[in-house]
Amino acid sequence: MHDQLAPLLKQYFGYDAFRPLQREIIAATMSGKDVVAILPTGAGKSLTFQLPALAEDGITLVVSPLIALMKDQVDSLTAAGVPATFLNSSLDPADARDRSEALSHGEYKLLYAAPERVMTAGFIADLKRWNVKRIAVDEAHCISEWGHDFRPEYRQLAQLRKHLPGIPFLALTATATPKVRTDISRQLQMEKPETFLASFNRPNLSYSILPKSKPARQVFEFVHSRREESGIIYLQSRKATEAMAATLKAEGINAIAYHAGLDPSQRAKNQEAFIRDEAQIVCATVAFGMGINKPDVRYVIHADLPKNIEGYYQETGRAGRDGLPSECLLLYSRGDLIRNLRFLEDATDLEAKKIAETQMRRMADFAETATCRRSALLAYFGETWPDENCGGCDACLNPPEEYDATLQAQKLLSCIIRAKQACGFSTGANHISQVLAGANTAKVREYGHDKITTHGIGADTPREEWAALARQLIQQGLIDVSQDNYQTLNVSRKGSETLKSREKILLTRLPFTESTGASAKLSRAGNIPCDEPLFQALRALRKTIADEKSVPPYVIFGDTPLRHMARRYPQAKADFLNIPGVGTQKLEDYGQAFMAEIKTHLETNEKQSFDPLKTPAPPKMKTEGGLTGTQLETLDHFKSGKSIAQIAKTRDMVTSTIASHLVAAIIHGKITPNPRDFFSEETEKRIDACVATAEEGFTKLGPIHATLNGEIPYETLKLYAAFKSLETPA
Repeated sequence: MHDQLAPLLKQYFGYDAFRPLQREIIAATMSGKDVVAILPTGAGKSLTFQLPALAEDGITLVVSPLIALMKDQVDSLTAAGVPATFLNSSLDPADARDRSEALSHGEYKLLYAAPERVMTAGFIADLKRWNVKRIAVDEAHCISEWGHDFRPEYRQLAQLRKHLPGIPFLALTATATPKVRTDISRQLQMEKPETFLASFNRPNLSYSILPKSKPARQVFEFVHSRREESGIIYLQSRKATEAMAATLKAEGINAIAYHAGLDPSQRAKNQEAFIRDEAQIVCATVAFGMGINKPDVRYVIHADLPKNIEGYYQETGRAGRDGLPSECLLLYSRGDLIRNLRFLEDATDLEAKKIAETQMRRMADFAETATCRRSALLAYFGETWPDENCGGCDACLNPPEEYDATLQAQKLLSCIIRAKQACGFSTGANHISQVLAGANTAKVREYGHDKITTHGIGADTPREEWAALARQLIQQGLIDVSQDNYQTLNVSRKGSETLKSREKILLTRLPFTESTGASAKLSRAGNIPCDEPLFQALRALRKTIADEKSVPPYVIFGDTPLRHMARRYPQAKADFLNIPGVGTQKLEDYGQAFMAEIKTHLETNEKQSFDPLKTPAPPKMKTEGGLTGTQLETLDHFKSGKSIAQIAKTRDMVTSTIASHLVAAIIHGKITPNPRDFFSEETEKRIDACVATAEEGFTKLGPIHATLNGEIPYETLKLYAAFKSLETPA
């Protein structure tokens, strides 16, 4: 496979080597297997179906959720010399007919279409005669109601099984919990799929969370110090996006708004302005992003609390797709959670409401953690961060200060008790904070809380700090919070005992006054030092060429190739072709212009020298005792008492895959060695006898399996070998 694909990888995409898991996924899909691939944004998911399409006859159908996403992919592929097209409602009838005719003549290798179009009778008839070899389902999490972007039309794709029998499916997404992964394979009726799960870690992204306080000012401070960089600011409401864009514009920052309520033509115009570097910032609702492939977004700000962690992960993942250092900032207020929960009050689908509420609360829990942001984020997806300090989040680089909070906690707990005694019912954290601060509001007077002894005893502390203290005491188990949308507080039994015993309470101090603009950029992972003036000149040239061709600048070259040009100063075609991301088509189309720009720069500037780039370590997979995420999931099922066959059925996998997971668990000491859980004593003796007479011992399974007439499955032989490997020689 390598001999066949390596030249295509360099010719069309300009790379000399595969990224982690790309080779394995390509091998599986080219062998005709169904595949589920979970790779983080920027890990090269698209290449896993684009490269096989170039290597084989026929076409690959790519099911894509958004028109913008299709056009973006096809523009980039066309610039690289790959024959690709799309069919959607943006085309006029004549253009659509021309493309259909070209597909009939085999002129394209890749066809992008939305699920709604794919499932029409006429389109299915066309697919049968277009020699479809593979169906790639992009953004596959859309098929699951447990996913954050559920789209019912994705559920219909399984019907293609009967119309195109034997055609393998490749489902790809950047975000999928174990439950969503299982749902994807089940809904697509996948036949014994191979599942590939990469680390969810994005090493080039830094994460920071700040208490929300005057968010417009916080956002301005952040972007003001990054005026040359592109960024996305996510807000919950349409009105908020327009207000934030207007505020930034008034400060001289080129920002635009994007939301579903805009006129479609205006929405498309705004999106085009952002991806073509004509607008620096887009202030958007979650309607913006899935169709955006802009690789040089240097930061993503969530000015409002996302509704779930999957959405947060996917949205932050739109930063730094090119692998260069990028930042993710979340402004958090507990009030955002309450607002999100209130949106659910009128929901009639109780099961969906329950799912959404659980997701919202987990998002708030993540925002309130005082520990490593990366570790907490990866843990949600079942992955364990192996290091104590990630080196790329505010909690690790500037650990919260631990302090003695005993007196403050006693005041807060006492106030909760006194307030309830005064009015006969519990109140929320905001109200308790007002009482402690000595507020004279109508509710404080109505409830009689201006008369209790704790009124005003915390006037020297900002209300926001009292509310944050309440959240930390909830996490410590000293305060119980009601599970309804009112979130009222009661002192728990543990809290009462702590209050009576005057036990010391140690908490972490949150950064209430830290300036977002003054904070240092946290992560330099993936940084490529270069001649910065030359880099800016090459960016300007890229923009000029892109405008002439009416494509986004990154279709010409991403920032990563430009940075390599600005540190290597290529002047010959062979040197230019060695730049990562430069293939033969781009060398032919743009090489002369960019080398001329480099030559002009060197006429008045000396070459700079740079230390060799460090080869980045492969992404760290979740390891708990050496096991990956999918292996641990199998182990959990096994420990619950399920057999291999039952686990395979539950996880929609073949028994050999489940057996290989348990083999890993045995070798890493996660299962107490007991062969009888897997095979009988008689079976063990038969294998012992066969191994004793085999010339190569147990180094090869094939001969052993054949000698036993195939009566003992391969998975049993693998498990036998695992147990034998643990035996200590006499």
